Amino acid sequence: MPKRVENAKIACLDFSLQKAKMHLGIHVVVEDPGQLEAIRQREADITKERIQKVLGAGANVVLVTGGIDDLCLKYFVEAGAMGVRRCKKADLKRIARATGATMVLTLANLEGEESFDASMLGQADEVMQERICDDELIVIKRPKARSASSIILRGANDFMLDEMERSMHDAICVVKRVLESKTVVPGGGAVEAALSIYLENFATSLGSREQLAIAEFANSLLVIPKTLAVNAAQDSADLVAKLRAYHNTSQINTERSSLKWIGLDLIEGKVRDNKKAGVLEPCISKIKCLKFATEAAITILRIDDMIKLRPEKKEESAYGQAMQRGEL
Repeated sequence: MPKRVENAKIACLDFSLQKAKMHLGIHVVVEDPGQLEAIRQREADITKERIQKVLGAGANVVLVTGGIDDLCLKYFVEAGAMGVRRCKKADLKRIARATGATMVLTLANLEGEESFDASMLGQADEVMQERICDDELIVIKRPKARSASSIILRGANDFMLDEMERSMHDAICVVKRVLESKTVVPGGGAVEAALSIYLENFATSLGSREQLAIAEFANSLLVIPKTLAVNAAQDSADLVAKLRAYHNTSQINTERSSLKWIGLDLIEGKVRDNKKAGVLEPCISKIKCLKFATEAAITILRIDDMIKLRPEKKEESAYGQAMQRGEL
């Protein structure tokens, strides 16, 4: 069987290509032993006809969710086509979507006969079997219907691969959120420091008890840059103080408004212009984080009382009471 097919026409089948067998519960009375051999031959011919219909439509790569037995593999080898068995259904759906193929659940048509149309085939420039490390992979290159990409992760053990997968998933989700909202903000605690300074200045303009609530909210925002610095083994007090000073200057002095992009550089342990450095976050994620954290705090503050019920004491037996009194 070929391991590389160029100008591939792909058929996605959601059933097995194995020798057809009669359904359970069907009894056939055979008087002549020669008829038994004819029945076996017909079962083999049914599978051959199915494969010939798929290959006759122009397919040179056949992906199957079920199995392909040795009898059927012979027909693929003779036709110079590639047959791949036991594909995951989820993978097959993605391949069908990318190549323009149709997932075929059965070859039966409305007339009650079996057929396979060439319009059900997907197309790709190349399908090849490639060895990467210890695994054999089927690689489909440049599908025709829409662009699709796969990321192959390699690591020392399963734990490292799981962590890499989580990190990659987070990174892809960040890009997805940016494309959805089309707005970004500087990272490294820049947004939290700027909001903290702004709310502190706003709180001093109020003459009611709301001033205390706003001041505490402004102070709580500094938890983010402090935590970032501590996790990077940096001096959080020094870095947060510098960060606040820069953002205070940017809000007071309009000529130095460019300092609003200042955030933390956790590798060098200093502050920098995170807009130039390319450290950005999706705006929609930042807004949702602030909203959810505020709602959680409000929910906790609404709980103004707690009632604790002590468990009921069970009546002790006469023997236990005597033990306590020291009579036994």
